[in-house]
Parts: sequence; structure tokens; C-alpha cells
Amino acid sequence: MAIVIKKKMIDYVYVVMFLISLVLIYFALKQFSNTKTLLNTGIRTTARVVALIEISGEDTNTYKPVFQFTDNTNTEITFESKISSRPAPYKIDDIVNIIYNKDTDERRVVSFWGLYRWSIILLSIAMPLLIIGGGYLLYSKG
Repeated sequence: MAIVIKKKMIDYVYVVMFLISLVLIYFALKQFSNTKTLLNTGIRTTARVVALIEISGEDTNTYKPVFQFTDNTNTEITFESKISSRPAPYKIDDIVNIIYNKDTDERRVVSFWGLYRWSIILLSIAMPLLIIGGGYLLYSKG
């Protein structure tokens, strides 16, 4: 009796792992689709790094660049990067390529990580869960 309950509990754990992986894959594909839409409909321009914001952490400090660019209506726009790192990824007055949506506040640096980071992070978490959960469910029925 106790062995049957343990077996069912283990089955539930693997089913939950499998379902979580499917949800993460869905959101990764949604992020990828948003990036693809931005690349197809967004406006490409260059931005200048005008400042580096120092973010204090427990162990070390990281740096977040602040970009400035002129949009298609000649309005000067300044925005902070969503990513901070150490060492600083840019120096002040560096020029970077960005893409932005004129209808929303979506702005991204045109780089692999700048465009696809959420898809990569979500898939990196989802794939082991999919392999472990899906593999268990696939081979436990055989």
C-alpha cells in the first residue's frame, strides 16, 4: 500500500515537471515571437551611451548603461538598459545599434543577448524539466 502511494506521488512530481516545462516553452516561444515582430516592424537606429549607473550588490557592483537616441519624430529619448553587468559592457560615448517600437516603449539593443535573452533563459530551464519529466512519463508506461 505504501509503495503504491509513493509511486503515485513520484508520478505526480514528474507530471508537474513536464507541465512546467510546457508552460516555460510556451512563454519562450511567445518571447521569440515578440522579438521577431519587433525585428520586422521596429525602427533601427543608433544610440549613444550617456551614463553608467552603478548598482551596489552584496558582493560586487554592477553597471547598467543609459542610452540616448533620437526617434523618427526628432524627439530625444533616454532609457536605461534592463541588464546590468560587471565589467561594464560599454563605455560612455559608445555607439550601439538599437531597435524600438514607435507605438510602445519597447527598446532593445541589437545583440544576441539583447534580443533573445528571455527565450534562452526560459528554454534553458524548460529543457531539463521536459527531458526528465517527459522521459519518465514516456518510459514508465512501457
